[in-house]
Amino acid sequence: MAEAEVGDDVYGDDPTVVKLEKLGAKMLGKEAALFVPSGTFGNQLALFTWCRRGTEVLLGEESHIIEHEAGAAAVIAGVQTRPIPASEWVTAQALRKRLRKQDLHAPATSLICLENASSRGRTIPLAVMDEIRKTANEWNLPIHLDGARIFNAAVALKCEARDIAARVDSIMFCLSKGLCAPVGSLLTGSRKFIEEARLKRKIMGGGMRQVGILAAAGILALEEQTTLLEKDHQRAKKMARELAKIPGIKIKARETEINLVFFSWPPAADEKIAGQIVEAFKRRNILINPSENGVFRFATHYWIGDAETEVILAASREVFKEK
Repeated sequence: MAEAEVGDDVYGDDPTVVKLEKLGAKMLGKEAALFVPSGTFGNQLALFTWCRRGTEVLLGEESHIIEHEAGAAAVIAGVQTRPIPASEWVTAQALRKRLRKQDLHAPATSLICLENASSRGRTIPLAVMDEIRKTANEWNLPIHLDGARIFNAAVALKCEARDIAARVDSIMFCLSKGLCAPVGSLLTGSRKFIEEARLKRKIMGGGMRQVGILAAAGILALEEQTTLLEKDHQRAKKMARELAKIPGIKIKARETEINLVFFSWPPAADEKIAGQIVEAFKRRNILINPSENGVFRFATHYWIGDAETEVILAASREVFKEK
């Protein structure tokens, strides 16, 4: 990063950023890519670029765009989000129930958003994506993919990231989640889409200058870290198996397809007790977010090797035995 050759990315002449964008686009089989500060920025930029104000976006109710992006879709793109209940999952059938044309009472659907893999640790099979693509084509609608963890999804689905990307029109993917870069994401799509997104990025305040120092880390993430994700998945599955042996802990197996381990401990539904769990782990130098309705999440990554996995498991046995 310290030795990165830099220019001015607002003018598109930072050579390290250009190299990163070309690499990211090539790996996903798209014409072009655009470097953005974060995954949230990339998702919201996609909505801002695709959607006319006052239209409607269909997506899962547990999607990152709904749950963890601070209502930005209403503020930035000026669109209404119409969520599909988690009980239905995002399928072609669920979408068909909710697709709408503009009339006196309803907004028109302007975009379908998918998330693969999801922040809940689940993947969408390619066959399901094919059905959604077919439905989108029938309605002449674009599909945006929150692919923050697309390389993890590819490992879990035993395919290439470009195979997932081929079924959608734009993809945001993170260079940090699982890939170790300190900051940054890429938005990919057709050359025309990225040209429009570049202008919208400027409007959103995402036009950065000598940002090649960050792009250098992104290049390393794509060239090297994408090949190491299978080990993260294996450690996550081991962690899930061992956590399941602790009395009272329940594992969500369907949500341990990638490097995320979701587990519930019923007493932690009480916020006070959940806070005590967080502090107990912190005293053991392990950082974990507060639970959501009694559900915690561990994430494995490059810095969580076999030794660290054993330390986390030993600490878990102690913490939940104490409580």
